[in-house]
Amino acid sequence: MQRFPKHGWFGVALVVTMWPLMWRKAAFLADFQFFLLWLGYILTVDALVVRRRGDSLLTRAPRAFVALFFVSAPVWWVFEFFNRFVQNWHYLGASSYSRAAYVALATLAFSTVIPAVFETAELMASFAFVQRFQRGPVIPATRRVLVGAMAFGALSIPAFMLWPRYAFPLVWTCLFFLLDPINYWFGWPSITAWVSRGDWRPVAALWSGVLLTGFFWEMWNFYAWPKWVYTVPFVDFWRVFEMPLLGYAGYLPFGLALFSIYHFVRGVVGVASENYPLLWPEGTLRHAGPA
Repeated sequence: MQRFPKHGWFGVALVVTMWPLMWRKAAFLADFQFFLLWLGYILTVDALVVRRRGDSLLTRAPRAFVALFFVSAPVWWVFEFFNRFVQNWHYLGASSYSRAAYVALATLAFSTVIPAVFETAELMASFAFVQRFQRGPVIPATRRVLVGAMAFGALSIPAFMLWPRYAFPLVWTCLFFLLDPINYWFGWPSITAWVSRGDWRPVAALWSGVLLTGFFWEMWNFYAWPKWVYTVPFVDFWRVFEMPLLGYAGYLPFGLALFSIYHFVRGVVGVASENYPLLWPEGTLRHAGPA
């Protein structure tokens, strides 16, 4: 194992400092505590990956690492737009900011979403249990399956807009089903390519990573201010922090959606996939294009 790198200690210092400040609602750096706390989390997890495997997102591809923050913010704003229809989460304390200040600070906070999930997914991928998913069920990437998935994703968007009370879970699945088949067709990294070979390691890494990230999101949010709360139809019981227990299931497709959205954006802007950080040491995601 490698030594714990210096940027990891800086991350630990940020977490140790910002966590109590945010829970005590301290005025010091109040507008930036969320961002700094999650920056600390990201750097700490990245350092743990270095410790376990010898490299990490930051050390292998620093430019791609920084780019994650710039992609993350607009992606979460898309989900904020979706939430205008389903109204599943609300922010308490946001009214104390001007519109411009709210947008600026929210954008800064939203920039940490994708880096946190991808870093944690890579950490989880360093554990042996992920390798057990290398041989799993095969979902053939036939034209019928791909077109059906895209149609489902496309129709999901007007569905939750028109019938938000019943179709709200589609918020978390629509972009994955819409974009991942496109990534597959163009030879960009896709979950479709992996599961068409029966290799579910990216799914296992992303699912376990996003659930762990979600736990920290909800825990740190619980005593924070401003904070978010949930109003989820039919499952609004057995809360773990502010989130209903069954609501955590939404994190699973969300993790896959982030993967698909990120690689769709990279493909559209023409950034080569080989620069994308790995999810495990054995192979790069660019090897998972159409067979």
